[in-house]
Amino acid sequence: MDCSICKELERAFESRQSKYIEARSAVYYRVSTELAAGKNVEMERARNNLEEHRSVCVFAAKVGPTRVAGLAGNHQKRRSAVA
Repeated sequence: MDCSICKELERAFESRQSKYIEARSAVYYRVSTELAAGKNVEMERARNNLEEHRSVCVFAAKVGPTRVAGLAGNHQKRRSAVA
């Protein structure tokens, strides 16, 4: 993929997803879920931004289905493993 915007948005999503997973697995999560909820919102916004851009990106259209769907699947697997 040659689109720098796609690459940057994917990096942002992966970073926020990682931070959310860290927050969910942290000891303090059991005390306050507010931090993890905020990280979840940030992660979902990043995912939406990436999907929105890819829906109009010429480069992403040439490559085919987005990788975001796969990343979302990983998120669901990790979420159930943490819970």
